[in-house]
This record gives sequence, structure tokens and C-alpha cells, in this order.
Amino acid sequence: MKKCHTCKTEVTLEKISFREECAICTSDLHVCLNCVFHDAGKENSCREDRADYVKEKDRANFCEYFRFADDTPKKTGKEEAEKLWDTLFKKP
Repeated sequence: MKKCHTCKTEVTLEKISFREECAICTSDLHVCLNCVFHDAGKENSCREDRADYVKEKDRANFCEYFRFADDTPKKTGKEEAEKLWDTLFKKP
């Protein structure tokens, strides 16, 4: 689930434009703090080494590498394998 970094409201938009705002708090959404590459421990606070420097991490920017972070829990390979096994052999 995608969430606004400011108010934690769920964002249902599929594509986030450079000037997109949160419907609830009107914070910018195309910001480093909402990006999957944001990492405070890295240089420029970004894991994407080709990204340009962004001074204000909470303000809209024009980074082409922006990908909205999704905190939906991912299934592990083991969980997927067990599900497929159960489906294949019709385990009740």
C-alpha cells in the first residue's frame, strides 16, 4: 500500500506526476521521502547512484528515478511454494 509520507493516508493513484499532491494534507507526493530508493544512510540519501542531488527531501522534485514506495508485505518464496503445493495437491 502506498502512503503519504506526511499524513500516512493511503494513496490510490497508479502513476504519480511531478506535481501530484495528497488529497488529504496537500503535501507533495513526488518527493524523496515517498521513494523506494530513499535511504538516509546513503550519499544524497538515495540508493540510486545516478540520481541528481535533491536538497529538500520533502518537496516535489523532478527525479526521473522516482518509484513510489509500497509497504505492502511481500510473500516469501517459501510461502508461495507452500501455496502452490497445497493448490496442486488439494490440501484441505
